[in-house]
Amino acid sequence: MRQKISGGSPFEPIIGFSCAVRVGNNVHLSGTARWARTTRMRRARRGASSRLRQTLWQKAGASLDDVVRTRMYLTRAEDWEAVGRVHGEFFSEVRPAATMVVVARLLNPAWRIEIEMDAVIEDSLEDPEPGTR
Repeated sequence: MRQKISGGSPFEPIIGFSCAVRVGNNVHLSGTARWARTTRMRRARRGASSRLRQTLWQKAGASLDDVVRTRMYLTRAEDWEAVGRVHGEFFSEVRPAATMVVVARLLNPAWRIEIEMDAVIEDSLEDPEPGTR
């Protein structure tokens, strides 16, 4: 069964996308981007973006411990280390497969990073009965 999870964007029906989709025990979180120019704006937007991601994961029945893949799109190569450290704060134990790519720009020129995540909810990782693979 396919569960479409809205982030509340008015563009979801216009463009035809969901902020997250759950199919079985697989959860796919669309790219989310929130890096502002000033520290105060960055903190406020990062907080709002983190809350949105957390809400989407909760709606899907997943947690960060279920993440198996991340993709990070940076507009500035010099941000890789800072982004990597923040990624490590969240995923040092889980250690998902991760890709970091530098792109010319994102949809909004003020954004400096966009992150996608895929998760597999834990109970789907159990080994099948012997001989059923």
